[in-house]
Amino acid sequence: MGALGFMRGFALAGAFGVPVFFVLSGFLLSRPFWIAFDSGAPAPSLRDYAVRRAARILPGYWIVLVATLIAAVAFFGTRLDGEVALRFAAGAFGLAGWHWLTLYPVDVNGPLWSICYELSSYVFLPLAFALLFACRGRVAGWVQSRLLWVGVIGLALVGHWAFMQANPSPGFERGWEFGLLGGAKIFMPRYNPVGFFAMFATGALAAGMQVAIASRRSWVFDLLALYAIAFAALVLWVHIWVGAVDVFGWLDLPYRSPWFVLVVGAFLVVAPSSRLVGRLLDNVVSRYVARLSFGIYIWHYLVLELVRLFVVPEMDHGRMTDIPTFALACGLVVAASFAIAEASYRFVELPAMKWARRLEHHAPQASDLASPRTAGTGP
Repeated sequence: MGALGFMRGFALAGAFGVPVFFVLSGFLLSRPFWIAFDSGAPAPSLRDYAVRRAARILPGYWIVLVATLIAAVAFFGTRLDGEVALRFAAGAFGLAGWHWLTLYPVDVNGPLWSICYELSSYVFLPLAFALLFACRGRVAGWVQSRLLWVGVIGLALVGHWAFMQANPSPGFERGWEFGLLGGAKIFMPRYNPVGFFAMFATGALAAGMQVAIASRRSWVFDLLALYAIAFAALVLWVHIWVGAVDVFGWLDLPYRSPWFVLVVGAFLVVAPSSRLVGRLLDNVVSRYVARLSFGIYIWHYLVLELVRLFVVPEMDHGRMTDIPTFALACGLVVAASFAIAEASYRFVELPAMKWARRLEHHAPQASDLASPRTAGTGP
């Protein structure tokens, strides 16, 4: 593999940021539930949870959804018809991920498919914890409660398998040569909201384990964190050299599941209790990127397509051969994506979150204030 091939493989490996996001989201959002469960306190307010999640995700997502549709019609030849309207409506209401026809709610900005999967996980998480809290009087100790959560992950995996059996995608016009809808038939039903909740719930299990050991600090956790990083790097290295867009794992789960998902979860368990690794990774740069990460994710692909259309036409999928031009185009996309994400956070996302906080009907709880070192990486 030459330098250009490695760069292309490295770019494709960026798709593994999706399972990292799901595991990390499950980790951060479940911590208040675990802290309340272990302390015997009532479950966190579902009203506040729902308002916070909606304020954090929906305003920015709706804006990019509308902007992408406008750009698709104005510059990329999308024709407004019933199918386009159906996909857009399904995306706007967070339901796009339940059928291959609506998996991609708009043309041009493919990565928006995962937002609806994330929204589904936001719904599944408190439902799962409601079952756990209902069993609290019959659960002795933190070990049993975490084992019960393993059962939640198991149910999600069963649901993933059942979804695949009940929702086969059609074989006609199947493949990326038929556009996003052709690609959706390849992804689904192996990509589905229930399977991705299994990743999300793995992050929640990691949070439960970390809450149980939160008061401990040891160099052993540093060694375990480094081992997790090395294992994850090995998975990505193999993926880069294979050069595949995606590799399906156990039960046809994407992203080499469960191994990559488990190692990310393991890292989140041990890193906050490490003596050095967690502190090194929790720095000004990582906090800044984490704050803008949502905006970067939802805007970057639209920016990429606009740069390809108006600035660097030769920047097509897997076809560029000039490394300096490729690097320049990537730098332009990254810079523009950061700039738009900064504006989105400052003028859309942050005001929405402040507004949501004012709607809360209770004072901050201990579970709201307790956060691991990795809290700066939250969605």
